[in-house]
Amino acid sequence: MSAGSSRPSEDQFLCSICLDVFTNPVTTSCGHNFCKNCINQHWDVNPRRCPMCETSFNAKPQLQVNTLLSEMVAQFRREAQQEASSSSSEQQAAKPGEVPCDVCTGTKLKALKSCLVCLTSYCQTHLEPHLTASRLKRHQLMEPVENLEEMLCAKHDKPLELFCRTDQTCVCSLCSVLDHKTHEFVPLREEYEGKKAELGKTEAGIQQMIQKRRLKIEELKESVKISKDAADRETAEGVQVFTSLVKSVQRGLDQLVEEIQAKQKATEKQGEAFITNLEQEISELIKRSSEMKQLSSPVAHLHFLQSFSSLKAAPASKDWTEVQVCPPSFEGMAVKAVAQLEEKLWNEMKKLFESNRIQKYAVDVTLDPDTAHPHIILSDDGKQAKHQSVKRKLPDNPERFSECPSVLGKQSFSSGRFYFEVQVQGKTDWTLGVVKDSINRKGKITLSPRFGFWTLCLTNKTEYKANAGPPVSLRLQSLPEKVGVFVDYKQGLVSFYNAETLIYSFTGCHFTDKLRPYFSPHPNNSGINSAPLIISPVHLCLMNRLSAD
Repeated sequence: MSAGSSRPSEDQFLCSICLDVFTNPVTTSCGHNFCKNCINQHWDVNPRRCPMCETSFNAKPQLQVNTLLSEMVAQFRREAQQEASSSSSEQQAAKPGEVPCDVCTGTKLKALKSCLVCLTSYCQTHLEPHLTASRLKRHQLMEPVENLEEMLCAKHDKPLELFCRTDQTCVCSLCSVLDHKTHEFVPLREEYEGKKAELGKTEAGIQQMIQKRRLKIEELKESVKISKDAADRETAEGVQVFTSLVKSVQRGLDQLVEEIQAKQKATEKQGEAFITNLEQEISELIKRSSEMKQLSSPVAHLHFLQSFSSLKAAPASKDWTEVQVCPPSFEGMAVKAVAQLEEKLWNEMKKLFESNRIQKYAVDVTLDPDTAHPHIILSDDGKQAKHQSVKRKLPDNPERFSECPSVLGKQSFSSGRFYFEVQVQGKTDWTLGVVKDSINRKGKITLSPRFGFWTLCLTNKTEYKANAGPPVSLRLQSLPEKVGVFVDYKQGLVSFYNAETLIYSFTGCHFTDKLRPYFSPHPNNSGINSAPLIISPVHLCLMNRLSAD
Protein backbone atom coordinates (compact mmCIF):
# COMPACT_ATOMS: atom_id res chain seq x y z
CA MET A 1 0.00 0.00 0.00
CA SER A 2 1.37 3.42 -0.92
CA ALA A 3 2.24 5.89 1.82
CA GLY A 4 -0.27 8.47 0.59
CA SER A 5 -3.31 6.16 0.69
CA SER A 6 -6.31 7.26 2.80
CA ARG A 7 -7.55 3.76 3.52
CA PRO A 8 -6.65 2.06 6.84
CA SER A 9 -3.28 0.37 7.20
CA GLU A 10 -3.19 -3.32 6.37
CA ASP A 11 -1.46 -3.95 9.72
CA GLN A 12 -4.83 -3.32 11.41
CA PHE A 13 -6.38 -6.33 9.66
CA LEU A 14 -3.65 -8.94 10.10
CA CYS A 15 -4.20 -12.21 11.96
CA SER A 16 -1.48 -12.67 14.59
CA ILE A 17 -1.23 -16.38 13.73
CA CYS A 18 -0.99 -16.41 9.92
CA LEU A 19 0.11 -12.76 9.67
CA ASP A 20 -2.25 -12.29 6.74
CA VAL A 21 -5.44 -10.25 6.31
CA PHE A 22 -8.26 -11.80 8.32
CA THR A 23 -10.35 -14.52 6.73
CA ASN A 24 -13.64 -15.13 8.58
CA PRO A 25 -12.47 -13.19 11.66
CA VAL A 26 -13.70 -14.44 15.05
CA THR A 27 -13.27 -13.04 18.56
CA THR A 28 -12.32 -15.00 21.68
CA SER A 29 -13.82 -14.30 25.09
CA CYS A 30 -10.59 -12.48 26.00
CA GLY A 31 -11.24 -10.00 23.19
CA HIS A 32 -8.61 -11.02 20.59
CA ASN A 33 -9.34 -11.55 16.91
CA PHE A 34 -8.09 -14.38 14.71
CA CYS A 35 -8.94 -16.13 11.46
CA LYS A 36 -11.42 -18.83 12.31
CA ASN A 37 -9.32 -21.57 10.71
CA CYS A 38 -6.10 -20.30 12.35
CA ILE A 39 -7.43 -20.33 15.92
CA ASN A 40 -9.03 -23.75 15.48
CA GLN A 41 -5.73 -25.20 14.22
CA HIS A 42 -3.89 -23.54 17.11
CA TRP A 43 -6.26 -25.05 19.64
CA ASP A 44 -5.67 -28.48 18.12
CA VAL A 45 -2.11 -28.17 19.44
CA ASN A 46 -2.54 -25.86 22.47
CA PRO A 47 -6.17 -26.32 23.62
CA ARG A 48 -7.99 -23.56 25.49
CA ARG A 49 -5.14 -21.04 25.47
CA CYS A 50 -5.14 -17.65 23.72
CA PRO A 51 -2.07 -17.26 21.52
CA MET A 52 -1.95 -13.52 22.25
CA CYS A 53 -2.44 -13.18 26.02
CA GLU A 54 -1.96 -16.81 27.04
CA THR A 55 -5.34 -16.73 28.84
CA SER A 56 -6.50 -20.25 29.71
CA PHE A 57 -10.10 -21.42 29.33
CA ASN A 58 -11.70 -24.23 31.30
CA ALA A 59 -13.54 -25.34 28.19
CA LYS A 60 -13.10 -24.66 24.54
CA PRO A 61 -14.73 -21.26 23.97
CA GLN A 62 -17.52 -20.81 21.51
CA LEU A 63 -16.19 -18.58 18.79
CA GLN A 64 -18.34 -15.75 17.50
CA VAL A 65 -17.97 -14.13 14.13
CA ASN A 66 -16.86 -10.51 14.50
CA THR A 67 -19.36 -8.90 12.15
CA LEU A 68 -17.89 -5.39 12.34
CA LEU A 69 -14.39 -6.59 11.72
CA SER A 70 -15.58 -8.79 8.85
CA GLU A 71 -17.19 -5.76 7.19
CA MET A 72 -14.07 -3.66 7.71
CA VAL A 73 -11.89 -6.43 6.22
CA ALA A 74 -14.24 -6.76 3.26
CA GLN A 75 -14.09 -2.98 2.70
CA PHE A 76 -10.29 -3.08 2.97
CA ARG A 77 -10.08 -5.87 0.39
CA ARG A 78 -12.36 -3.97 -2.00
CA GLU A 79 -10.26 -0.82 -1.72
CA ALA A 80 -7.06 -2.84 -2.19
CA GLN A 81 -8.49 -4.50 -5.28
CA GLN A 82 -9.59 -1.13 -6.69
CA GLU A 83 -6.13 0.26 -6.09
CA ALA A 84 -4.63 -2.81 -7.72
CA SER A 85 -6.97 -2.39 -10.68
CA SER A 86 -6.00 1.26 -11.09
CA SER A 87 -2.32 0.33 -11.27
CA SER A 88 -2.82 -2.78 -13.41
CA SER A 89 -2.21 -0.79 -16.57
CA GLU A 90 1.37 -0.23 -15.39
CA GLN A 91 1.96 -3.94 -14.84
CA GLN A 92 2.02 -6.83 -17.25
CA ALA A 93 -0.82 -9.30 -17.45
CA ALA A 94 0.23 -12.89 -16.86
CA LYS A 95 0.96 -14.67 -20.13
CA PRO A 96 0.48 -18.39 -20.76
CA GLY A 97 3.10 -20.27 -18.80
CA GLU A 98 3.59 -17.39 -16.30
CA VAL A 99 2.35 -17.49 -12.69
CA PRO A 100 -0.62 -15.11 -12.16
CA CYS A 101 -1.29 -13.08 -9.01
CA ASP A 102 -3.74 -14.92 -6.74
CA VAL A 103 -5.21 -11.69 -5.33
CA CYS A 104 -5.99 -9.84 -8.58
CA THR A 105 -9.60 -9.92 -9.78
CA GLY A 106 -10.44 -9.49 -13.43
CA THR A 107 -7.19 -9.33 -15.36
CA LYS A 108 -4.62 -11.42 -13.54
CA LEU A 109 -1.27 -9.65 -13.41
CA LYS A 110 2.06 -11.44 -13.53
CA ALA A 111 3.17 -12.54 -10.06
CA LEU A 112 6.56 -11.30 -8.88
CA LYS A 113 6.86 -13.48 -5.77
CA SER A 114 5.13 -16.36 -4.00
CA CYS A 115 4.86 -16.49 -0.21
CA LEU A 116 5.55 -19.83 1.40
CA VAL A 117 3.71 -18.76 4.54
CA CYS A 118 0.62 -17.33 2.88
CA LEU A 119 0.80 -19.86 0.05
CA THR A 120 -0.18 -17.03 -2.26
CA SER A 121 1.46 -15.50 -5.32
CA TYR A 122 1.52 -11.70 -5.53
CA CYS A 123 1.90 -9.10 -8.27
CA GLN A 124 3.88 -5.95 -7.57
CA THR A 125 0.91 -4.12 -5.97
CA HIS A 126 -0.26 -6.99 -3.76
CA LEU A 127 3.30 -7.85 -2.76
CA GLU A 128 3.79 -4.42 -1.15
CA PRO A 129 2.52 -5.40 2.35
CA HIS A 130 5.13 -8.17 2.49
CA LEU A 131 7.79 -5.57 1.79
CA THR A 132 6.55 -2.95 4.29
CA ALA A 133 4.60 -4.61 7.12
CA SER A 134 6.95 -5.68 9.90
CA ARG A 135 5.23 -9.02 10.57
CA LEU A 136 4.87 -9.86 6.89
CA LYS A 137 8.51 -9.12 6.24
CA ARG A 138 9.29 -12.28 8.18
CA HIS A 139 7.43 -14.38 5.60
CA GLN A 140 9.51 -16.44 3.24
CA LEU A 141 9.26 -15.19 -0.34
CA MET A 142 10.40 -17.09 -3.40
CA GLU A 143 10.22 -16.89 -7.15
CA PRO A 144 6.60 -17.27 -8.27
CA VAL A 145 5.38 -20.85 -8.56
CA GLU A 146 2.01 -22.40 -9.28
CA ASN A 147 0.16 -24.90 -7.11
CA LEU A 148 1.29 -23.43 -3.82
CA GLU A 149 -1.24 -25.72 -2.11
CA GLU A 150 1.21 -28.51 -2.80
CA MET A 151 3.47 -26.77 -0.31
CA LEU A 152 0.96 -27.42 2.48
CA CYS A 153 1.25 -30.46 4.67
CA ALA A 154 -1.51 -32.84 3.56
CA LYS A 155 -1.92 -34.06 7.14
CA HIS A 156 -1.78 -30.86 9.18
CA ASP A 157 -2.61 -28.21 6.57
CA LYS A 158 0.51 -26.30 7.60
CA PRO A 159 3.25 -24.88 5.34
CA LEU A 160 6.04 -27.32 4.50
CA GLU A 161 8.81 -25.19 5.96
CA LEU A 162 11.19 -27.87 7.25
CA PHE A 163 13.18 -30.65 5.62
CA CYS A 164 13.63 -33.99 7.36
CA ARG A 165 17.07 -35.25 6.42
CA THR A 166 16.34 -38.59 8.05
CA ASP A 167 13.40 -39.34 5.76
CA GLN A 168 14.49 -36.97 2.97
CA THR A 169 11.09 -35.29 2.83
CA CYS A 170 9.51 -31.86 3.39
CA VAL A 171 7.47 -31.51 6.61
CA CYS A 172 5.55 -28.85 8.51
CA SER A 173 6.21 -27.65 12.06
CA LEU A 174 3.65 -30.10 13.50
CA CYS A 175 5.24 -33.03 11.65
CA SER A 176 8.55 -32.23 13.34
CA VAL A 177 6.88 -32.50 16.77
CA LEU A 178 4.46 -35.35 16.20
CA ASP A 179 5.73 -37.68 13.49
CA HIS A 180 9.46 -36.99 13.22
CA LYS A 181 10.46 -36.31 16.83
CA THR A 182 13.92 -37.83 16.76
CA HIS A 183 14.77 -36.90 13.20
CA GLU A 184 17.25 -34.35 11.93
CA PHE A 185 15.65 -31.16 10.54
CA VAL A 186 16.87 -28.10 8.75
CA PRO A 187 14.90 -25.12 7.44
CA LEU A 188 13.57 -25.68 3.98
CA ARG A 189 15.59 -22.76 2.61
CA GLU A 190 18.82 -24.18 4.05
CA GLU A 191 18.21 -27.54 2.42
CA TYR A 192 17.16 -25.74 -0.74
CA GLU A 193 20.39 -23.77 -0.82
CA GLY A 194 22.39 -26.93 -0.21
CA LYS A 195 20.56 -28.90 -2.88
CA LYS A 196 20.76 -25.93 -5.22
CA ALA A 197 24.53 -25.80 -4.71
CA GLU A 198 24.69 -29.57 -5.29
CA LEU A 199 22.58 -29.13 -8.42
CA GLY A 200 24.91 -26.36 -9.51
CA LYS A 201 27.86 -28.73 -9.18
CA THR A 202 25.96 -31.39 -11.11
CA GLU A 203 25.06 -28.85 -13.77
CA ALA A 204 28.68 -27.72 -13.91
CA GLY A 205 29.67 -31.36 -14.34
CA ILE A 206 27.13 -31.77 -17.12
CA GLN A 207 28.38 -28.61 -18.81
CA GLN A 208 31.90 -29.98 -18.51
CA MET A 209 30.74 -33.24 -20.08
CA ILE A 210 29.04 -31.27 -22.85
CA GLN A 211 32.24 -29.28 -23.42
CA LYS A 212 34.30 -32.47 -23.49
CA ARG A 213 31.95 -33.96 -26.03
CA ARG A 214 32.06 -30.82 -28.12
CA LEU A 215 35.83 -30.97 -27.98
CA LYS A 216 35.58 -34.65 -28.93
CA ILE A 217 33.43 -33.69 -31.91
CA GLU A 218 36.06 -31.17 -32.97
CA GLU A 219 38.72 -33.82 -32.45
CA LEU A 220 36.78 -36.30 -34.58
CA LYS A 221 36.22 -33.66 -37.24
CA GLU A 222 39.93 -32.93 -37.22
CA SER A 223 40.65 -36.67 -37.45
CA VAL A 224 38.32 -36.93 -40.44
CA LYS A 225 40.05 -33.93 -42.04
CA ILE A 226 43.46 -35.44 -41.36
CA SER A 227 42.21 -38.70 -42.86
CA LYS A 228 40.94 -36.87 -45.95
CA ASP A 229 44.22 -35.01 -46.32
CA ALA A 230 46.10 -38.28 -45.96
CA ALA A 231 43.78 -39.91 -48.51
CA ASP A 232 44.40 -37.05 -50.95
CA ARG A 233 48.15 -37.34 -50.45
CA GLU A 234 48.08 -41.11 -50.88
CA THR A 235 45.94 -40.75 -54.01
CA ALA A 236 48.37 -38.26 -55.50
CA GLU A 237 51.32 -40.47 -54.58
CA GLY A 238 49.51 -43.51 -55.96
CA VAL A 239 48.86 -41.80 -59.27
CA GLN A 240 52.50 -40.77 -59.47
CA VAL A 241 53.75 -44.22 -58.49
CA PHE A 242 51.53 -46.08 -60.94
CA THR A 243 52.39 -43.61 -63.70
CA SER A 244 56.04 -44.40 -63.02
CA LEU A 245 55.23 -48.12 -63.05
CA VAL A 246 53.48 -47.83 -66.40
CA LYS A 247 56.46 -45.96 -67.83
CA SER A 248 58.83 -48.57 -66.45
CA VAL A 249 56.74 -51.40 -67.95
CA GLN A 250 56.65 -49.58 -71.30
CA ARG A 251 60.44 -49.22 -71.21
CA GLY A 252 60.76 -52.95 -70.51
CA LEU A 253 58.47 -53.73 -73.44
CA ASP A 254 60.38 -51.41 -75.75
CA GLN A 255 63.66 -53.01 -74.70
CA LEU A 256 62.26 -56.52 -75.30
CA VAL A 257 60.98 -55.58 -78.77
CA GLU A 258 64.30 -53.94 -79.54
CA GLU A 259 66.25 -57.07 -78.56
CA ILE A 260 63.96 -59.33 -80.62
CA GLN A 261 64.21 -57.03 -83.64
CA ALA A 262 68.03 -56.83 -83.31
CA LYS A 263 68.28 -60.64 -83.33
CA GLN A 264 65.97 -60.84 -86.30
CA LYS A 265 67.92 -58.19 -88.22
CA ALA A 266 71.19 -60.02 -87.54
CA THR A 267 69.62 -63.22 -88.89
CA GLU A 268 68.28 -61.41 -91.96
CA LYS A 269 71.67 -59.82 -92.63
CA GLN A 270 73.42 -63.18 -92.42
CA GLY A 271 70.87 -64.80 -94.74
CA GLU A 272 71.09 -61.95 -97.23
CA ALA A 273 74.92 -62.26 -97.33
CA PHE A 274 74.65 -66.02 -98.05
CA ILE A 275 72.05 -65.42 -100.74
CA THR A 276 74.20 -62.74 -102.42
CA ASN A 277 77.19 -65.07 -102.55
CA LEU A 278 75.07 -67.89 -103.90
CA GLU A 279 73.56 -65.64 -106.57
CA GLN A 280 77.06 -64.53 -107.63
CA GLU A 281 78.20 -68.14 -107.95
CA ILE A 282 75.05 -69.02 -109.92
CA SER A 283 75.76 -66.12 -112.29
CA GLU A 284 79.31 -67.37 -112.82
CA LEU A 285 78.13 -70.92 -113.42
CA ILE A 286 75.49 -69.78 -115.94
CA LYS A 287 78.14 -67.83 -117.83
CA ARG A 288 80.45 -70.87 -117.98
CA SER A 289 77.60 -73.11 -119.05
CA SER A 290 76.86 -70.75 -121.93
CA GLU A 291 80.47 -70.79 -123.01
CA MET A 292 80.54 -74.58 -122.96
CA LYS A 293 77.41 -74.75 -125.10
CA GLN A 294 79.00 -72.50 -127.69
CA LEU A 295 82.07 -74.70 -127.79
CA SER A 296 79.94 -77.81 -128.37
CA SER A 297 78.61 -76.39 -131.67
CA PRO A 298 80.41 -77.47 -134.89
CA VAL A 299 83.60 -75.46 -135.09
CA ALA A 300 87.04 -75.99 -136.46
CA HIS A 301 89.07 -78.56 -134.65
CA LEU A 302 91.80 -76.10 -133.99
CA HIS A 303 89.51 -73.55 -132.30
CA PHE A 304 87.81 -76.22 -130.14
CA LEU A 305 91.08 -77.56 -128.85
CA GLN A 306 92.41 -74.09 -128.18
CA SER A 307 89.28 -73.12 -126.16
CA PHE A 308 88.78 -76.44 -124.36
CA SER A 309 91.93 -76.10 -122.28
CA SER A 310 90.64 -72.82 -120.76
CA LEU A 311 87.18 -74.29 -120.04
CA LYS A 312 88.21 -77.63 -118.74
CA ALA A 313 89.11 -76.47 -115.23
CA ALA A 314 86.01 -76.26 -112.93
CA PRO A 315 85.30 -72.74 -111.66
CA ALA A 316 86.23 -72.01 -108.06
CA SER A 317 83.13 -72.51 -105.90
CA LYS A 318 82.19 -72.92 -102.23
CA ASP A 319 80.70 -76.04 -100.71
CA TRP A 320 77.30 -74.81 -99.52
CA THR A 321 76.18 -78.15 -98.15
CA GLU A 322 76.74 -77.29 -94.48
CA VAL A 323 75.98 -73.60 -94.81
CA GLN A 324 72.65 -72.57 -93.29
CA VAL A 325 70.95 -69.70 -91.49
CA CYS A 326 70.07 -70.73 -87.91
CA PRO A 327 66.98 -68.81 -86.69
CA PRO A 328 67.69 -67.23 -83.28
CA SER A 329 65.75 -68.51 -80.32
CA PHE A 330 63.10 -66.02 -79.15
CA GLU A 331 61.51 -68.48 -76.79
CA GLY A 332 61.37 -67.29 -73.18
CA MET A 333 62.57 -63.77 -73.93
CA ALA A 334 59.25 -62.23 -72.91
CA VAL A 335 59.02 -64.36 -69.79
CA LYS A 336 62.58 -63.54 -68.83
CA ALA A 337 62.01 -59.82 -69.44
CA VAL A 338 58.85 -59.86 -67.34
CA ALA A 339 60.63 -61.71 -64.53
CA GLN A 340 63.50 -59.23 -64.56
CA LEU A 341 61.04 -56.34 -64.64
CA GLU A 342 59.05 -57.88 -61.82
CA GLU A 343 62.11 -58.31 -59.65
CA LYS A 344 63.30 -54.81 -60.39
CA LEU A 345 59.89 -53.29 -59.72
CA TRP A 346 59.47 -55.28 -56.53
CA ASN A 347 62.83 -54.18 -55.14
CA GLU A 348 62.31 -50.60 -56.15
CA MET A 349 58.75 -50.47 -54.87
CA LYS A 350 59.79 -51.95 -51.53
CA LYS A 351 62.36 -49.21 -51.17
CA LEU A 352 60.00 -46.61 -52.56
CA PHE A 353 57.03 -47.34 -50.33
CA GLU A 354 59.07 -48.00 -47.21
CA SER A 355 61.03 -44.80 -47.69
CA ASN A 356 58.02 -42.69 -48.54
CA ARG A 357 56.00 -44.25 -45.72
CA ILE A 358 58.47 -43.13 -43.12
CA GLN A 359 59.80 -39.99 -44.75
CA LYS A 360 56.41 -38.31 -44.89
CA TYR A 361 56.51 -38.25 -41.06
CA ALA A 362 59.71 -36.19 -41.09
CA VAL A 363 60.04 -33.69 -38.24
CA ASP A 364 62.39 -30.77 -37.74
CA VAL A 365 64.71 -31.68 -34.86
CA THR A 366 67.12 -29.29 -33.17
CA LEU A 367 69.53 -29.98 -30.33
CA ASP A 368 68.81 -28.80 -26.80
CA PRO A 369 71.84 -26.97 -25.31
CA ASP A 370 70.43 -27.33 -21.77
CA THR A 371 70.95 -31.11 -22.02
CA ALA A 372 74.39 -31.11 -23.70
CA HIS A 373 77.31 -32.65 -21.80
CA PRO A 374 80.08 -30.07 -21.10
CA HIS A 375 82.35 -31.79 -23.65
CA ILE A 376 79.73 -31.52 -26.42
CA ILE A 377 79.83 -28.51 -28.77
CA LEU A 378 76.68 -27.57 -30.68
CA SER A 379 76.48 -25.53 -33.86
CA ASP A 380 74.65 -22.19 -33.83
CA ASP A 381 71.72 -23.63 -35.78
CA GLY A 382 71.37 -26.52 -33.32
CA LYS A 383 71.86 -29.14 -36.05
CA GLN A 384 75.41 -30.41 -35.31
CA ALA A 385 77.05 -31.98 -32.25
CA LYS A 386 80.69 -32.93 -31.79
CA HIS A 387 83.02 -33.82 -28.94
CA GLN A 388 85.89 -31.62 -27.79
CA SER A 389 88.59 -32.45 -25.26
CA VAL A 390 88.23 -29.22 -23.29
CA LYS A 391 85.37 -29.32 -20.80
CA ARG A 392 83.17 -26.23 -20.83
CA LYS A 393 82.04 -24.53 -17.62
CA LEU A 394 78.26 -24.88 -17.68
CA PRO A 395 75.57 -24.83 -14.96
CA ASP A 396 74.84 -28.35 -13.75
CA ASN A 397 71.07 -28.24 -14.24
CA PRO A 398 68.91 -31.39 -13.84
CA GLU A 399 68.49 -31.66 -17.62
CA ARG A 400 72.20 -31.91 -18.45
CA PHE A 401 74.16 -35.15 -18.93
CA SER A 402 76.95 -35.20 -16.37
CA GLU A 403 79.11 -38.17 -17.49
CA CYS A 404 77.90 -39.59 -20.81
CA PRO A 405 78.83 -37.28 -23.76
CA SER A 406 75.28 -36.93 -25.03
CA VAL A 407 72.63 -34.38 -25.97
CA LEU A 408 68.85 -34.56 -26.54
CA GLY A 409 66.63 -32.97 -29.15
CA LYS A 410 64.47 -30.06 -28.02
CA GLN A 411 61.33 -31.64 -29.44
CA SER A 412 59.37 -34.29 -27.55
CA PHE A 413 56.70 -36.65 -28.87
CA SER A 414 53.91 -38.48 -27.04
CA SER A 415 51.79 -39.73 -29.95
CA GLY A 416 51.73 -40.41 -33.68
CA ARG A 417 54.76 -41.11 -35.87
CA PHE A 418 57.95 -39.14 -36.52
CA TYR A 419 61.15 -39.54 -38.54
CA PHE A 420 64.51 -37.76 -38.66
CA GLU A 421 67.88 -38.39 -40.34
CA VAL A 422 71.41 -37.94 -39.00
CA GLN A 423 74.60 -37.80 -41.05
CA VAL A 424 77.30 -40.05 -39.57
CA GLN A 425 79.82 -39.86 -42.40
CA GLY A 426 83.45 -39.76 -41.27
CA LYS A 427 82.77 -41.01 -37.75
CA THR A 428 84.20 -44.14 -36.13
CA ASP A 429 81.95 -44.13 -33.05
CA TRP A 430 78.42 -42.80 -32.38
CA THR A 431 75.06 -43.62 -30.78
CA LEU A 432 71.64 -42.52 -32.05
CA GLY A 433 68.02 -43.18 -31.19
CA VAL A 434 65.21 -42.03 -28.94
CA VAL A 435 64.83 -42.00 -25.15
CA LYS A 436 62.22 -41.31 -22.50
CA ASP A 437 62.15 -37.69 -21.43
CA SER A 438 62.47 -38.88 -17.82
CA ILE A 439 65.75 -40.83 -18.22
CA ASN A 440 68.52 -40.47 -15.66
CA ARG A 441 71.15 -38.06 -16.97
CA LYS A 442 73.56 -38.09 -14.07
CA GLY A 443 76.46 -40.52 -13.66
CA LYS A 444 76.78 -43.67 -15.74
CA ILE A 445 73.80 -44.68 -17.85
CA THR A 446 72.82 -48.03 -19.33
CA LEU A 447 71.68 -47.98 -22.95
CA SER A 448 68.76 -50.38 -22.78
CA PRO A 449 64.98 -50.21 -23.36
CA ARG A 450 64.61 -51.25 -19.73
CA PHE A 451 66.02 -47.86 -18.72
CA GLY A 452 64.23 -45.89 -21.43
CA PHE A 453 66.82 -46.03 -24.27
CA TRP A 454 66.15 -47.34 -27.81
CA THR A 455 69.44 -46.76 -29.61
CA LEU A 456 71.80 -47.96 -32.34
CA CYS A 457 75.58 -47.49 -32.10
CA LEU A 458 78.84 -47.83 -34.04
CA THR A 459 82.11 -48.67 -32.27
CA ASN A 460 85.60 -49.29 -33.63
CA LYS A 461 84.54 -48.01 -37.06
CA THR A 462 82.82 -51.23 -38.20
CA GLU A 463 81.03 -52.77 -35.21
CA TYR A 464 77.32 -51.94 -35.34
CA LYS A 465 75.05 -52.89 -32.43
CA ALA A 466 71.45 -52.43 -31.40
CA ASN A 467 71.43 -51.69 -27.66
CA ALA A 468 68.58 -54.08 -26.91
CA GLY A 469 69.88 -55.35 -23.56
CA PRO A 470 71.82 -57.50 -24.26
CA PRO A 471 73.23 -55.74 -27.37
CA VAL A 472 72.54 -57.29 -30.79
CA SER A 473 75.46 -57.32 -33.24
CA LEU A 474 74.53 -56.27 -36.78
CA ARG A 475 76.13 -57.07 -40.13
CA LEU A 476 75.49 -54.39 -42.71
CA GLN A 477 76.01 -54.85 -46.46
CA SER A 478 77.01 -51.20 -46.81
CA LEU A 479 78.22 -48.76 -44.19
CA PRO A 480 75.69 -45.96 -43.75
CA GLU A 481 76.63 -42.33 -44.29
CA LYS A 482 73.23 -41.25 -43.06
CA VAL A 483 70.96 -43.00 -40.55
CA GLY A 484 67.19 -42.51 -40.45
CA VAL A 485 65.24 -42.98 -37.19
CA PHE A 486 61.50 -43.76 -37.44
CA VAL A 487 59.13 -44.05 -34.43
CA ASP A 488 55.51 -45.21 -34.34
CA TYR A 489 54.45 -44.28 -30.79
CA LYS A 490 51.13 -46.14 -30.82
CA GLN A 491 52.55 -49.33 -32.34
CA GLY A 492 55.58 -49.29 -30.04
CA LEU A 493 58.07 -49.33 -32.94
CA VAL A 494 61.55 -47.78 -33.29
CA SER A 495 63.33 -48.48 -36.62
CA PHE A 496 66.72 -47.47 -38.00
CA TYR A 497 67.39 -47.13 -41.74
CA ASN A 498 70.41 -46.84 -44.01
CA ALA A 499 68.89 -44.88 -46.91
CA GLU A 500 65.89 -47.08 -47.79
CA THR A 501 67.27 -50.26 -46.19
CA LEU A 502 66.10 -51.34 -42.74
CA ILE A 503 68.96 -51.80 -40.29
CA TYR A 504 67.13 -52.81 -37.11
CA SER A 505 63.76 -52.43 -35.38
CA PHE A 506 62.74 -52.40 -31.71
CA THR A 507 59.21 -53.85 -31.69
CA GLY A 508 56.56 -54.31 -29.01
CA CYS A 509 57.71 -51.26 -27.06
CA HIS A 510 55.29 -49.83 -24.50
CA PHE A 511 55.55 -46.05 -24.52
CA THR A 512 53.86 -44.03 -21.76
CA ASP A 513 56.33 -41.15 -21.43
CA LYS A 514 57.33 -38.44 -23.86
CA LEU A 515 60.09 -39.48 -26.27
CA ARG A 516 63.01 -37.27 -27.33
CA PRO A 517 65.72 -37.79 -30.00
CA TYR A 518 69.06 -38.88 -28.52
CA PHE A 519 72.56 -38.17 -29.90
CA SER A 520 76.03 -39.13 -28.70
CA PRO A 521 79.01 -38.30 -30.96
CA HIS A 522 81.33 -40.22 -28.56
CA PRO A 523 84.81 -38.93 -27.62
CA ASN A 524 86.85 -37.56 -30.54
CA ASN A 525 89.68 -40.08 -29.92
CA SER A 526 92.54 -37.67 -30.61
CA GLY A 527 90.84 -36.38 -33.75
CA ILE A 528 90.05 -39.77 -35.29
CA ASN A 529 86.37 -39.38 -34.39
CA SER A 530 86.18 -35.59 -34.60
CA ALA A 531 83.48 -35.43 -37.31
CA PRO A 532 80.15 -34.10 -36.00
CA LEU A 533 76.78 -35.75 -35.95
CA ILE A 534 74.62 -33.66 -38.30
CA ILE A 535 70.81 -33.59 -38.30
CA SER A 536 70.02 -33.60 -42.03
CA PRO A 537 66.93 -32.32 -43.81
CA VAL A 538 64.74 -35.12 -45.17
CA HIS A 539 64.28 -35.03 -48.94
CA LEU A 540 61.38 -36.94 -50.51
CA CYS A 541 63.30 -37.75 -53.69
CA LEU A 542 62.53 -41.41 -54.29
CA MET A 543 59.25 -40.82 -56.09
CA ASN A 544 61.02 -40.06 -59.35
CA ARG A 545 63.38 -43.00 -59.06
CA LEU A 546 61.53 -45.31 -61.44
CA SER A 547 61.05 -42.54 -63.95
CA ALA A 548 64.76 -41.79 -63.89
CA ASP A 549 65.82 -45.39 -64.65
